[in-house]
Amino acid sequence: MARSTSYGAFNFTVNLNSGEDPESELGGFSDVSGLVTEFVMAEYRVGNSKVNHVRKLPGLHKVGDVTLKRGVVDSQAFFAWIKETRDKGFEAKRDVVITLRDETGKPVRAWKLQAVLPLKYTGPTLAAKGGGDVALEELVLSAEGFEAEQLA
Repeated sequence: MARSTSYGAFNFTVNLNSGEDPESELGGFSDVSGLVTEFVMAEYRVGNSKVNHVRKLPGLHKVGDVTLKRGVVDSQAFFAWIKETRDKGFEAKRDVVITLRDETGKPVRAWKLQAVLPLKYTGPTLAAKGGGDVALEELVLSAEGFEAEQLA
């Protein structure tokens, strides 16, 4: 039977496939944004067409940059991957899997990003006036491929 209520956006895991433990999630991410895939349409008009309009044909496939945010934890995985990218270039590419879970923790959908490299790291804003604010860091990922898989 199909589910009639939407899944909550708060129950997800991010697997960065680190060299330390490929199956481990690296910290609790508070936000994932930018899960986008799109086609660039090529406009083409047939020269002998009786109707004066263009046809639109799917051209290049693009994947948006994905932004991950989390509270600062005792993990050096982001920095190790950034260093690996500086040292090895495209050889540092890895796949990233973002999995949405239902209320019981069962995986229901996965977004698989392929050939991913870190694009940008932003450290936390440190301000003494905050008191109870969490120090957040942000990692922007650049992916070449994108697939969504229904798991439930």
